[in-house]
Amino acid sequence: MEQRENYQNLINYLRATIGLLDLEPDSQLRKDTISICDYFENPTYIIAVFGPFNHGKSTLLNALLGKKTLPIDLIPTTGAAIYVRYGEKLHTKINLTNGTQISEDGTKILKRYAILDDNRCMRSDVASVEVYCDNPFLKTGVEFLDLPGTNDREAQDALVKDKLLTADLIVQVLDARKLMTLNEREQLRDWLLDRGIKTVVFVVNFVNLLEPEEQQEIYNRLRFIAESFRAELPAGISNLYRVDALPALRARLKGDTSAAQITGLAAFESALQSIVSAQQHDLSIRFPRLRSVGERVWQAAEAKQQDLFEKIEAQKQKKLKKIEIQKKAEKLIKQGLQRSISEFESWLYLPNLLSRYQKELAIALEQDAFEFWQLENIQPEVTKYQQAIDEWVTRGCEFFEKQNPGQLSIDLTATAVVSFPEELPKTNNKSDRNPDDRIASVAIPAGLGLAFGGPLGAVVLGSAGYILNKTVNKSTEKQQESKIATNYTEIQFSQAYIKASEDYLSNFSASSLTTLREYRAKVESTASPKIIEQNSQFGSDYHQLQLLNNILRYLEKEINLIKYKF
Repeated sequence: MEQRENYQNLINYLRATIGLLDLEPDSQLRKDTISICDYFENPTYIIAVFGPFNHGKSTLLNALLGKKTLPIDLIPTTGAAIYVRYGEKLHTKINLTNGTQISEDGTKILKRYAILDDNRCMRSDVASVEVYCDNPFLKTGVEFLDLPGTNDREAQDALVKDKLLTADLIVQVLDARKLMTLNEREQLRDWLLDRGIKTVVFVVNFVNLLEPEEQQEIYNRLRFIAESFRAELPAGISNLYRVDALPALRARLKGDTSAAQITGLAAFESALQSIVSAQQHDLSIRFPRLRSVGERVWQAAEAKQQDLFEKIEAQKQKKLKKIEIQKKAEKLIKQGLQRSISEFESWLYLPNLLSRYQKELAIALEQDAFEFWQLENIQPEVTKYQQAIDEWVTRGCEFFEKQNPGQLSIDLTATAVVSFPEELPKTNNKSDRNPDDRIASVAIPAGLGLAFGGPLGAVVLGSAGYILNKTVNKSTEKQQESKIATNYTEIQFSQAYIKASEDYLSNFSASSLTTLREYRAKVESTASPKIIEQNSQFGSDYHQLQLLNNILRYLEKEINLIKYKF
């Protein structure tokens, strides 16, 4: 119970960390982590038998089982990882990668699914193979695992490497005729010791095929190999055994106990039983592998943490740079927008409008040319200011990615209303005007005018234009009084036009300034960047970093706990 508590937390953290690392499905680290976690939750004691092709692995297992359970031949045969488990009768299950399960009595089905094809390759549609056998040793909670031969295909080597991680005892089969090279020993060390696998037993086969004088030399070399791998086995148990597999199988099939004894099988079986008895319920033999995988996961998570930190820091710098650019742009756009609006306001300021346009408008009204005057004088200026403001609004919307509120719209449809005197004085030719000429409070809308006859039609500069431009000084005062008296009628008409021009410009100024103020309030936000939360821009990266920061603390704590206790 205590051992279970010691590893369960670590397993939970490992699974959670693997999920955060977003590893590819075929990633070795991901596969190892899933395998080691499942392995710790499997109470069965697994003995894996592996080695290069044609070293007699399946023959050795058949000898241990006492029958021809697994396929053996003169050519490499095993093409899948075959689990041999206890069952009341000989039975085989084939689990395919698509989820289908094929079940048959006996083991003949192995020749269809568990041997290599003509190209000496494994079947890609086979997920696992299970053989059930009535064997007293298996009944104690032990499983044998027959693995494909190594040093032939990369796929086979990868499968073997994965399966060895989840075996409690590793039986490495050697060929006495061609012992391991230095390169093979280093490869085995990478596969086993570097992954925390220290329960290794060497079984040398084919010693019976050597001459007596060669056997002693082979034993010396074998002892060197065995001693180079310091196995963690029960006290008094060797990690090196000689078993002549094929003679041992033949002796077992015949029931010849003495012959089996000579092959070395009995000594090896005894050692296996002792090892299983001592280790079967001791999970501590699995902890070095769990720690090894855990440290690799921790290192990968730490590297991922650093990558995320650097990525987020780079994003922060990019954001700060963007903010700096936005601030400069905001200042520039606001200044430009404010300047354009201020210039338009200045133009719309009534004293400026009167100073610039009142005289021209009064003359235009007198000449029935209001529409033309407005088209030539007011509309171009308004369009110019509107375009200047719209350019800055558009820049702000595009730069800060905001919806454009639309263009400024100034109403140019207002009319100029002219009110004439209620009764016209007599003209200079001493004849009364026609009654129809008496015009009272006549409105001159845009596009409409009045036609004037008599003296009024002949006076252009002497009427409205004259009144606005007249200057009085003492030297010419008497002459001007005489002229004003003579043209009194024209002066009254001119004053009406002057008053109409002032009213029009006043109304135009007031309504346009109101529209401009409302538009200014609506577009002020277009010159400012959007408000973004500090960490929202980093999204899942920031969230993942937070999770990694938290889980790494607990993961390191659990790994150190395992390291300290075991």
